Amino acid sequence: MSTTPLTDSAIMLRRNFKHTLRNPVTVFNAILFPIVLMLMFVYVFGDSFAVGVDYIDYATPGLILMAVSYGLSATSTAVNSDMTKGIINRFRVMDVSRGAVLTGHVVATVVRTLVAVAAVIGVAFLMGFSPSGTFADWLGAIGVLVLAIFAVTWFAIALGLAAKTAESAGFATVPLIMLPFFSSAIVPAGNMGPGVREFAEYQPFTSIIESLRGFLAGTPSAGDTTAAIAWSVGIALVGYLWARARFTRRA
Repeated sequence: MSTTPLTDSAIMLRRNFKHTLRNPVTVFNAILFPIVLMLMFVYVFGDSFAVGVDYIDYATPGLILMAVSYGLSATSTAVNSDMTKGIINRFRVMDVSRGAVLTGHVVATVVRTLVAVAAVIGVAFLMGFSPSGTFADWLGAIGVLVLAIFAVTWFAIALGLAAKTAESAGFATVPLIMLPFFSSAIVPAGNMGPGVREFAEYQPFTSIIESLRGFLAGTPSAGDTTAAIAWSVGIALVGYLWARARFTRRA
């Protein structure tokens, strides 16, 4: 096998895609389950929420972040499985670039998540989603979204490397999966009770969701976008450094 890092990363990426396609649970959690949530929230609960606009327009940015978070468990579990089942030792014998293993997981997760996001947006349009954002606004939303995906992917990889078993690695991502539910994804933070409201207002996913919401509505917020970028860069940095440290120690 080539020892060129770029070539090795491409091989790891292809390997991870094959594993994803062979695992229907991963495909369901990453792509289909967010769509199920969208149908449930819009058609079952949507009329109960006072959000000032059509509920599908309000909820879509939050459901996009849910699509991001629901795919993280598979990434964390896959990384842990590589570390605990001897695959890394085999790669070492084959002289595979060490960084390619993690890079393959990152790129595969980002691509898989973008496919899930595209599916959510496509279904949202079928359900009446009517964003007012310009082409430039959409580019801004995509930029914020890709940065957020990149950040939480590295954090999920770090969690997977820190866990002792694949099961605990999957469980470790539960807080990331639950965070969108305690944000402004489903209802405005101001409609929540004391304590929960303050948490929802200042946790990272809310600023990311509000930044996306502003871009898609054609009214981008510099404050929300700045906070979203700052949170994403911080999470990415912590996740990357933690993941590299754990990988170096274990590999």
